[in-house]
Amino acid sequence: MPRPATTATPTAPPAAAGWVFMALLAALMAFTSLSTDIYLPAMPQMQHDLGGDVELTIAGFLVGFAVAQLVWGPVSDRIGRRRPLVMGVLLFIVGSVGCALAQTLPQMVAWRVVQAFGACTGPMLARAMVRDLFARTQAAQTLSTLTVVMAIAPIVGPLLGGQVVRISNWHAVFWLLAAIGVLMLLALRALPETLPTARRATTPWTVAPADYLSLLRNRAFMGYTLSITFFYMGAYVFIVGSPFVYLSHFHVDPQHYGWLFGINIVGVMALSAVNRRLVNRFSLDVLLRAATGVAALAMAAGVTLVAWHPDALWAFALPVFVFFATNGIAAATSTAAALDAAPRTAGSAAALIGALQYGSGIVSSVALAALRSRGPLVLVLLMGLFATASAAMAFWRAPSSRNKEFST
Repeated sequence: MPRPATTATPTAPPAAAGWVFMALLAALMAFTSLSTDIYLPAMPQMQHDLGGDVELTIAGFLVGFAVAQLVWGPVSDRIGRRRPLVMGVLLFIVGSVGCALAQTLPQMVAWRVVQAFGACTGPMLARAMVRDLFARTQAAQTLSTLTVVMAIAPIVGPLLGGQVVRISNWHAVFWLLAAIGVLMLLALRALPETLPTARRATTPWTVAPADYLSLLRNRAFMGYTLSITFFYMGAYVFIVGSPFVYLSHFHVDPQHYGWLFGINIVGVMALSAVNRRLVNRFSLDVLLRAATGVAALAMAAGVTLVAWHPDALWAFALPVFVFFATNGIAAATSTAAALDAAPRTAGSAAALIGALQYGSGIVSSVALAALRSRGPLVLVLLMGLFATASAAMAFWRAPSSRNKEFST
C-alpha cells in the first residue's frame, strides 16, 4: 500500500532564518501582483490599441492562475517545491514575451493565460514552503513578514509601469516582466528545498481529485479560505476598476496613478508589521473577524461618502485605504489557519487557497465588464458586498481550528 505524506511537526532549518531565503519567498509571493499591477497604468492605452474589453486580460490571467494551481499543488507534494518553481518561472518568461509581441486582444488574453500558468507557482509554493517549515502561529508571523516585504511590488509596479508607458509603450512593460522573470530564474539557485523526500506524498497522482474533495468538505479549511476569497473579490474590483476611476473620472495624471494605488499598500505593510505582535496576544480567529468586520464597515461608509461627494477623490480613496489596510491582518491569519487545518496536503491546500483567492478576481473582472460602468460608486458598492461576505465567512466555520479528519 502506498504511504501518505507524513504529518511531522514542521521544523524550520537554519537556512529558513536567512534574509536571502525570506527575500526569495517574498519575491515569489509578489509575482502575481507584479504581473498585474505593473501594467495597470497602460490599460487605457491597451484598450485603444487592442480594442474590446481590456479587463479580459486580467480575467484571462486569473483563469490560468486558478486552474494551473490545482495541477501544481499535487505535483509539488510529490516531487518537492523547487522543480515546479523553476518550470513555472520558465513559463512566466515565455508568456511575458508573448504578451509583448501580441497585436490583438485575443492574442493578449491567450498569452496572459500562459503567463499565469507560470506565475501561479510563486505565491502558491511560497505558502506551501512556509507550512513545510513553520507551525500555526509561526506561520502567521512569517506570512505577515513576507507581506510587508512583498507589498513593495504593488507600490513599485504601477509607478514603474507609469514611467515605462510615459517614455515608451505598453509592449515595453511586458518586455520588462520577461527580464524580471530571467532574474528570478537565476535567483532560484539560492532557494533550498523545504519538502524532504521522506515527507513527500507517495500516493498515486489519481488521488489528487480526492484530496481536493476532502479539502472542500473540511469546514474549518473552507471557512478560512472562503473568507479571504471574498476579500480578494473586493480587492480585484478596485484593481481592475481603479485605472478608469482615477484616470478617467478623477482625471489623475497616469504617472501619479501609482502613488494613489501604492498608498493602499502602505496600510497593508503597516498592519502586517503590527500583526506579527498581535498573533502572540490574540487568536487567529479573533484577528480575522476583526479585520474583515472593519473592512465591511469601511466600505459601507464609502458608499455613503461617494454618494454624497461623487467628485471628491478623498471620499473614494479613504475607505479604500482602510479596506486594503485590513488585508495586512486578514491574508496572513486566514492563510495560516487554513493551512493548519489541512496539514497532510500542504501543497494541494495552498493550491486550492490560491485558486479560489486569485481566481475570485475573474468574478470581479467579468462583473465590471458586464456592468459597463467603472464609476467610483459602482466600485465601492461591489467592494462593500464582497467585504460583507468575507466577514460572514470569518464568523462561519468549525468551532475548533481543525476538524477531526485533519487533526494530527
